[in-house]
Amino acid sequence: MSVDVYAKAGELAAAQEPFAIATVVRVQGSSSARSGAKAIIDARGKVVTGWVGGGCAESAVCSEALKAIATEKPQLITLDMQDEVLGVGMPCGGMMDVYIEPVIPKPELVIAGHGRTAETLAGLGHLMNFSVTVHDPLAEREKFPEARRIINRDFDVREIVFGPRTFVVIATQHKNDHIWLQRALEGQAAYVALVASAHRSQLVLDYLVAEGMPDERIKSVWAPAGLDLGASAPEEIALSIMSQIVAVRRGATPGSLKQKVAHLTAEPESGGNIDADKIIRQCETSGGD
Repeated sequence: MSVDVYAKAGELAAAQEPFAIATVVRVQGSSSARSGAKAIIDARGKVVTGWVGGGCAESAVCSEALKAIATEKPQLITLDMQDEVLGVGMPCGGMMDVYIEPVIPKPELVIAGHGRTAETLAGLGHLMNFSVTVHDPLAEREKFPEARRIINRDFDVREIVFGPRTFVVIATQHKNDHIWLQRALEGQAAYVALVASAHRSQLVLDYLVAEGMPDERIKSVWAPAGLDLGASAPEEIALSIMSQIVAVRRGATPGSLKQKVAHLTAEPESGGNIDADKIIRQCETSGGD
């Protein structure tokens, strides 16, 4: 990898911006890029440095890089450049395998509140590779050793920047929880949960309705927070919430792994294996705007 690619990767990582590294891992026949060639594609689908081929080959790599960033999953693609009419890019007469690896900043877990549930949740969030922020006037550093940031003053919740990679758990014991919900929903947070009884949760949601919050946003709130694990102790409640966060982040529907394995083993095996996740033969994709 060239110095420029290393430098750009470090720059984007330091800025907490998602990107993907595309590496040519195999070339068969003639190709415009050599094995080992690399490029960095930013979150808009643009090559910001490096080279893995031009024309439609670059466009296809950029398009797949955007998908890898969105799903947070690496993939191996094969570009077929053998067909002069339908082949990707110029008719070089060869094929090229490109490994695309997304580099994603840590998602942020924002915990509003203090107490044993919040403390346990902060520890679990750290273990799950979240960047943890604790926001509460009574939060003490020794109680939240893994937190990246602790905010003790900010009663109007203005210091937190909410976004699609922010997971918010409100455990304020009914202090400003309506403000938290409003700010998090307005900021399009990925996950918003309220630690409260069913009765208290409904009161807060009714407040949001009265304030004109769109119904679809209100329905996205997890209230009461967490999965139904039969939890009663604060540590168990924190576990149920963290389990729900993982499920939401991964786009999963919680269920028994035993049931899932039984379902998969009952399905017939598919025939034939393809090493690459995707084979691209036609120039039908494009990069970002």
